Amino acid sequence: MITKAEIIEQPYSGQFKERIYDISNPWNSQDWTWIKFEDENYNEWCGQFRGAQQAVALSSKHNKVLVATFDYLFQIDCVSGEMTEYESINTYQDLTVTPFGDFIITDYYNIEIIGKTINDRQLLYIPIAIDMIKFNGWSENTLSISCEELGIVDSKIELELDVTTFEINILSRIYK
Repeated sequence: MITKAEIIEQPYSGQFKERIYDISNPWNSQDWTWIKFEDENYNEWCGQFRGAQQAVALSSKHNKVLVATFDYLFQIDCVSGEMTEYESINTYQDLTVTPFGDFIITDYYNIEIIGKTINDRQLLYIPIAIDMIKFNGWSENTLSISCEELGIVDSKIELELDVTTFEINILSRIYK
């Protein structure tokens, strides 16, 4: 069972046992992302995913790994290592897992909670129109988020998401 997943640079040939996750599509890019997986026995192997790297997150609650590349959002089963679902035309910018084991994903303008599958989603209300969303990390049950106000050049907005209530609050706005 997969217990750890992290983005790595392309490994040397033979460094890891490798598995390719690819979707047959004439519009695929020529880019690839490599994810190093580790199981409960500390065995390591590598997954090669179509598209330039974006983010990876593992949920023990759902026994899933999500891998976001510029081409696809891949869902991997932690027990079998099989790709169980995917979404094409990926515009996701960041990905994390709540302390409760649910995925949080963002594109340029929205933040969503993902449950058991990538199709099980809840769009979160954001009190301001934003762009260029970036997750900065967790402090207990609060996710720090930075972004820009949509349509305002050189703005900097700091938000926080409380995952016990799923409310997003504005902490600061800076306009240059």
